[in-house]
Amino acid sequence: MITPDARPIMTALRAGELPADSPAVPKGVFMVEPVNFRLSADSASDNRYMSIASEIDQDRALEQYIGLVEMIRGVGIPVKNFAGGSNTPEDVFPNNVFATSPGRFVIGHMLHHSRQAETRRLDIRSYFRDLGYQEYDLSVEDCVAELTGPLIIDRARRLGFCGMTSRVNEAGLKAMHAAFKLRHTVYFDLVEGEYHTNVVMSILAGRACVVHADSIVHPKVVHALAAIYPDRILYLDDAEKQAFAGNCIALTHKDLFMSQTAADVLRRSSKGLLESWGFRIHSHPLDEIEKAGGSLRCMVAEIY
Repeated sequence: MITPDARPIMTALRAGELPADSPAVPKGVFMVEPVNFRLSADSASDNRYMSIASEIDQDRALEQYIGLVEMIRGVGIPVKNFAGGSNTPEDVFPNNVFATSPGRFVIGHMLHHSRQAETRRLDIRSYFRDLGYQEYDLSVEDCVAELTGPLIIDRARRLGFCGMTSRVNEAGLKAMHAAFKLRHTVYFDLVEGEYHTNVVMSILAGRACVVHADSIVHPKVVHALAAIYPDRILYLDDAEKQAFAGNCIALTHKDLFMSQTAADVLRRSSKGLLESWGFRIHSHPLDEIEKAGGSLRCMVAEIY
């Protein structure tokens, strides 16, 4: 079901009809090096987090990327690394171009021309074909679907939460719901100026939610999240959201990753809540890459 009303989800949860019977966290991740990394005026047109006038230190960006890969591998998570392309300046953010669910490899449809070339990468496509994944190519469909940028997924219960912006349209919403084999997807409007839901919200290992409530237009959506994740919802303040604390990701049931920018701004109470829920926070400097308007979660594409 695709709906703007979360009440059917809550009814199904109370009836025990949404078991957590799918993997809540990935078995590995894949990432793309920031080679020839640069800012795109295309993307800057609707991404207010991007510092379009900034100079990019490519060596520092690559150093930060390598450090993040090492940190993720350091807790036992396999990382498949792909080289950056010469004509794809923002391919360090693969999570809204490529995604997986068990047995399926999904290719998104990017809004901006500067990112559409990423979807045609044969090396990433071939890697998953060779692993036996069934390919769902939304890039050839008449839609806009930037995958886990606009669509936040509770993988365990196969629930989708999609913030509607220019980066996803109705056709894209329907295509992603089908491609990820979701049971229910709730869609809602983000406030003007937000481009991806994953900047303002994250579902952590299917058991907790991080959200900047004021970035969601209708309070009823936030109330529904509080009901779906009772006593496990962290409300970010404006400073935490702006520093990409919402752009975090749990890659195991206890290992939570965010950028150093986010960790430095995280309130003591926010950190305490996350730790009380059993999460260990890992952070790494990514400020050079964050100049492009995305952070750690955008850099990590999950393998299920």
